[in-house]
This record gives sequence, C-alpha cells and structure tokens, in this order.
Amino acid sequence: MNDGIGFLIYLVPAITFGFAAAIQPGPLALYLISQTLRNGWKRTMPAIFSPLITDGPIAVVCLLVLSSLPHTFLRYLQMAGGVFILYLAFNAYRAWKNFRGQLATAGVSPVKTMLNAVIVNFLNPGPYLGWSLVIGPLFLKGWKEYPGYGFAALAGFYVTMLLTNAAIILLFHLARERGPHLQRTLIGISAIFLGVFGAYQIISGALG
Repeated sequence: MNDGIGFLIYLVPAITFGFAAAIQPGPLALYLISQTLRNGWKRTMPAIFSPLITDGPIAVVCLLVLSSLPHTFLRYLQMAGGVFILYLAFNAYRAWKNFRGQLATAGVSPVKTMLNAVIVNFLNPGPYLGWSLVIGPLFLKGWKEYPGYGFAALAGFYVTMLLTNAAIILLFHLARERGPHLQRTLIGISAIFLGVFGAYQIISGALG
C-alpha cells in the first residue's frame, strides 16, 4: 500500500509517541528546563539534538542485543542515571543558593550542556524501552512493508520530539524573563524535581 494512507498509518503513531516522549517529566525534559532557567534558551537549545546523537547506538543495542540481555542491565542503567541526575540536582541547588538576582547570560557553555544532555539520555532507560517496545517495532514493520514507511515513522517521531522540546525551552525561557525572583524560585523547584526524580530512578532500579 504505497500511498498517502500507508504513510499516515506509520506517521501518526510516531508523531503521537514523539510528543508524549517529549512532554513526560523524564530526565532529559527536567534537565532542559533546569538549564533554560539557569542559562537561557540560546545556550540550552542545542541540547534538544542530543537524542540524535544517543539514539543511533541505542537503536542498535535494542534491535540487535538488548532482547538477549538480562533485565538487570536496565536496572543498573537506571540506577546510574539516577546518580547522575542527583549530580545535576546538586548543581541546580547551588545555582539557586548562589543566585544574585541577575538574569545570567553567561554560564554553562552550549557544548557542555549538550554533553550533559547526551549523558542523561544514555543513562535513561526511556530511550531503550521506547526503541525496544515502540519505535523499533514500528520502524521494522514499516520497513518490511515499504522502506519509506519506516523512514516516515523515524522522521515523525524525531521531528515531533525535537520541536516539542524546543517549545518547552522557549516556554520556560519566557517564564525566566518574568523577573529574577520568579527565576530563582523556578530554579529551586527544578532542583527539587531533579532530586526527587534522581532518587526515584535509584530506588526503582534497586527494587527492580
């Protein structure tokens, strides 16, 4: 069925999942929000492309290797991610504690922001589960039927996720620009959420 309807069959689920993956309060979303509040949208925006760096190897692992690995692999990965998120929470706490009321334009470089986002994504079980349970099967099914369907699924997922993450960054940047007091408050809230989520990742991974 090489027609528009065939493309929609694969494109619509991919777009839906891409939007859901971006808006859920996962490690990457919380990190992007935290960095936006601290450093502004220009320094944070490059980090939305981190999934394009991490998901290639993750896709290979999921499609070729992950199904044969024990469940404990994801548990240890989740716990390691939790530790790193706690580190990011501590950095956000320090930014809140040392806040002096200025809307900082200097801070963490875009390169370091991107690197941290890549680490967060590699240590987040979400992409592995997403590729194993949703994107991987959708891509393979579409590819077998017609390669263009598989590419449509990938494009729909990643374009939607990137655009949604960009919109989230701009939204929180606008909140940041409302004033120093609100900015400091939001930074403190982001530190709390990062800390809670990091602890949850560790406990959830330990309990399996």
